[in-house]
Amino acid sequence: MPLEAGLLEILACPACHAPLTEEETELACTSQDCGLAYPIRDGIPVLLVDEARRSA
Repeated sequence: MPLEAGLLEILACPACHAPLTEEETELACTSQDCGLAYPIRDGIPVLLVDEARRSA
């Protein structure tokens, strides 16, 4: 389920403040150094570092 229009433009990675990109079921940090991916559950991004995983 795509995020609401404009929401992705204002969201940033909580760990490094880089922009995020939307993938199928998660938001991925665009920073090469950070590389965290945050889950989207029931259409709501969970932007907690403890819930993030290292993207491949």
